[in-house]
Amino acid sequence: MKITEVTSKTFFYSTKTVSDDEGHTHPDPDLKEHKIKTTLFSIHTDEGISGYSFGVGKEITENVIAPILVGEDPFFRERLWQKLNHMQRIGQESLNDKVLSNVDLALWDTIGKVLKQPINRILGLYRDKVPAYASTMCGDEMNGGLSTPEEYAKFAEWCIKERGYQAFKLHTWYPPIKWAPDPKMDIKACAAVREAVGDDIPLMLDPHHNYSRLDALWIGKELEKLNFHWMEEPMDESSMSSYIWLSDQLDLPILGPETMQGKLATRAEWITNNACDILRGGVGDVGGLTPLMKIIHLAESFNMALEVHGGGAGNLHALLSMAIPGELYERGLLHPFIDHEEPPAYLNNIMDPMDKEGFISMPLGDGLGWDINFDYINNSLID
Repeated sequence: MKITEVTSKTFFYSTKTVSDDEGHTHPDPDLKEHKIKTTLFSIHTDEGISGYSFGVGKEITENVIAPILVGEDPFFRERLWQKLNHMQRIGQESLNDKVLSNVDLALWDTIGKVLKQPINRILGLYRDKVPAYASTMCGDEMNGGLSTPEEYAKFAEWCIKERGYQAFKLHTWYPPIKWAPDPKMDIKACAAVREAVGDDIPLMLDPHHNYSRLDALWIGKELEKLNFHWMEEPMDESSMSSYIWLSDQLDLPILGPETMQGKLATRAEWITNNACDILRGGVGDVGGLTPLMKIIHLAESFNMALEVHGGGAGNLHALLSMAIPGELYERGLLHPFIDHEEPPAYLNNIMDPMDKEGFISMPLGDGLGWDINFDYINNSLID
């Protein structure tokens, strides 16, 4: 089998979310649909089987990725990933880890379709369903949204008691909100959520690297009083020594790293330097499912939990194949004004349907299990 063609097609799709100046996702202020663009990345083979992912640009596909992949056997996935990873090191700045991840996912999708198996079975299943936690969008200034501690509490209560989520994570208020970040407001929101859902529900906080050492330590101490499950990324992760300092002073588990570059090597350094209590990784953070599985086994070798960052197909398949946790699937980002059960227009179904008990079952479709609406994409192409 050989890869014969690699393509990237840009198309518009409708959404009710927008990004602020800092890149955070929110509902559209008027709750209206508008169009944004993305790409369908495709790997085609001489046997008529194709693998897909989203978000790889046309220019880098044609100039960097296609010359490496075309003519190769997709089952040489490790070698192809190493070649692309090497291209990052020699100055291909546009080949960032998210792009590398999407290429890797399309290779996995191709392989799964050739073998007529879901990726979780190829990796080796540990479980057939995973518990999900509700992961909010960051705070906003929308009445009835996530603008006050009380609104966080109301939304948490709905997520846990009515929808069935097994845990809840707050993304609190960040710039460009003028008064954010504010440690005291973050703790008010956390306290309100704890009161709303009771003592037994795992709660987590993501302050989004906005705080100093002393602020992070104060927040951590307050979260200990509230019996929080963990805190992630309270400070800039480029200072590993700050995380060593923080983790040493808190009983509250600290997660990391999320955004720090370096893939497997960075996480090995964080483990051996005791910079975190729970390791962190997701396909988009580390360059794909291929390196994520290595990081999972790295954590396992140190008897260390790993929290998979983000939802989506690749992360779900990884979680289903993990032993030492992999405790929870991050479902989101959620908001009172956005229906997460509605798929984006370019998919016929969402990747992570959740049952009433808060579990996500293993995808049964071949490969990643995308149910792509090709008609919609072809009718929405941008020349």
